[in-house]
Order: sequence, then C-alpha cells, then structure tokens
Amino acid sequence: MRETVIATRARENVRDPRLTPVLDIVIPVYNEERGLADCIDRLRAFLRNGFPFSTRITVADNASTDATLQIARGLAERFDDVRVVHLDRKGRGRALKAVWESSDAEVVAYMDVDLSTDLNGLLPLVAPLVSGHSDLAIGTRLSSDSRVVRGPKREFISRSYNLILKTSLRAGFSDAQCGFKAMRTDVARRLLPLVEDGEWFFDTELLVIAERAGLRIHEVPVDWIDDPDSRVDILDTARKDLLGVWRLGRALATGTLPINELRTAIGREPLVAGVPHGMVGQTVRFAIIGVCSTLAYLVLYVILQSMLGAQLANFLALLITAIANTAANRAFTFGVRGSAGAISHQVQGLIIFGIGLLLTSGSLWALHHWAPAAPITVELVVLVAANLISTLIRFLGLRWVFRSAD
Repeated sequence: MRETVIATRARENVRDPRLTPVLDIVIPVYNEERGLADCIDRLRAFLRNGFPFSTRITVADNASTDATLQIARGLAERFDDVRVVHLDRKGRGRALKAVWESSDAEVVAYMDVDLSTDLNGLLPLVAPLVSGHSDLAIGTRLSSDSRVVRGPKREFISRSYNLILKTSLRAGFSDAQCGFKAMRTDVARRLLPLVEDGEWFFDTELLVIAERAGLRIHEVPVDWIDDPDSRVDILDTARKDLLGVWRLGRALATGTLPINELRTAIGREPLVAGVPHGMVGQTVRFAIIGVCSTLAYLVLYVILQSMLGAQLANFLALLITAIANTAANRAFTFGVRGSAGAISHQVQGLIIFGIGLLLTSGSLWALHHWAPAAPITVELVVLVAANLISTLIRFLGLRWVFRSAD
C-alpha cells in the first residue's frame, strides 16, 4: 500500500524533539469536503482553550474522490499543528493503522469528522494514557452515565452488536464502535501488526486482542449526538462485522493469534508471585466445567453401575469425563487453543485422572468394606465427596499442565 504524507510546517516542526506532541489526534476522512474545515476549526479552538497537552491533528484521507484532499492540504498550509496523510486505498482502520504506527506522539487518538462526541470527553480519555495508568481508552455511548441522541434503529443495532461480542468473544468492553478512542503509541506498535481488518471491524479486533493480552482499557462515558448525514452503509457494515467476529473467533480458538507472546512482550506478567494472571476467572470457569463434568460423571455411573459393577462403572465414567474435562479446561479455562501440545496435555490430564481414580475407588472400597449393603444413593454421596477433593487436586494439576498460558 502506498501512502503520501503531505510535507507541511507541522510535519517539519515535529522533527524538533521540543515540539513533538504528546497527543496525535487522527481524523479519518473519505469524501468529507463539506464538513472537514468546520471540524478542524472547532477541534483547534477546543484544544487552544486550555487543553493541557501539546497536540497535533492529522487528517487521514483514505482515497477520497472529491475535494477533501485539497481542503486538507489547505488547512495544513494554514496551521502549524495540522498535517495530512493520504492513502490510495479506502478504509478507516487502514488509515488509522498507517498513522498510528508511524506517529511520534506519546498517545494517538481518533475521532469522527462529524464530532458527534462531545469534546469535553477528550481529556478524561487521554489523561490515563499519558499518566501510564491505562493502555487504551474508549468512549462509550452505552454507559448509564452517557447522554446519547440517536434513533431507535441505531440504538438497537449498537446494543445487539455489543451483545454478540460479549457472547461470542467474551468481550468485556461496552462499546466497540464509538468513534472516540485513544492508545499509547508504544502499545499501538505492538498491537497493530496483529490487526487484520482495515475497515469498520478494525476497532473491535483491536480491542478484543488488547483485552486478551491483558491490556488495561479505560472507558469514558460520553455525550453523543447522531449525525443524520452519516455515510455508513449499516447493512454492509453489519455483514462485514459478523464475518470479522467469525474470523477473529476462529483465530482465537485455533491459537493462530500469538496472545501469550504479546502479553509477555508488553509485560503483562503476574504482579505478585503465586497469584497468576486471570486466577479468579480461571477458578470460575473451572468450577462451571467441574459442575458439568460431575453431573455427567454421576449420570454415566448410574447407567453403568447396574451393568458393570461399582468399580468398573466408576473407572469408565471417570475416564470419559476426565478426557472431556481436560479438553474443556484447556480451551476455556486456560485459553490454550490449537492442536499443538494437545496429546501431551491429555496424557498429563490422564495422570491427574489417576489420582482422582485412586480417591474415588478407594472411597468405594472403604464404603463396601464397612457397609457392604449400602444403597446406590450412599455410593453417590461418597463419590461426590471424593470428587470434591480430587477436583481441588485437579485444578492445581491442570494449572501446572497449562502453566504456559498464565
């Protein structure tokens, strides 16, 4: 992809380290000849009225076919704090990626050219990034503290899309597509090479990868007024977003995204020795899978016990559920995806299974030795108690097996 950076006074000035801005605000544009000049005037007036950080405005023109580029060049000639980047291919994500990766500012941000988001949210957006407290920051229109003016159709689509993200990709952020985001530049250079989409799904993909890598995402409730002149094709964007969700979900499931390597490179290691990353979430997911495994084990035991006897039924029921349990915990509790190491993980899981087998078989032997006429309900109670002990051992054992996922 070829891109042209217009050399302006702003471009020349940033070569001087004393004039390197703290914040680089990108305005991605495509055929915005009518609103671009007003956007830059309003944004510059806001920034010059007491904004505490030095700033630069970068107009990222992605293949406009009207007078947008000429207007942007004129603005860059007039103002020292405005520059222009021109790309020959269309795509908001593509434009942001090109500018953010090459920016010399400490923090990079973007906002829509229509300035739908109240600019008073800009300082709360970037301050946690400048301080180093957070890695990314997003404006959210879906907070109870946000004030939003838009039609019911867009509101429904936005909330439905974010619900899809939460259920399919386990997204924890609230608003993927609000055009008001910022990121520390050092983080951007690590993160952006992994983002494939160059259009509207760019934001979602960026945030999901960041979240999986353990980056801190700061959310700012914003005041937002819908632009009635928006050029976004809602149906086409929705179709591409759903395809993006499928592609990203598959990449996460197969392990093709190097999330663990990214986490290590960025330095998201455990803060305290002995309290690994994601311990609470792992415990909850392990418990859910454990409950399901225990219920499956009990059902299988009841079915097999009358045909095979207590000990063989216990062995088969425990073996079947142990294999399924290891696979489920591998994928969902510890986030290890793909086929690499799957067989060795199952072998190690079967070793842990052997410990559980000794506990449950030993409990059954003791019960039948001391109470040979005990009914099956008593057997089940004893097995549940033994399984609780073996579950704790299993969790610690699986944490060792999947220790590279921490």
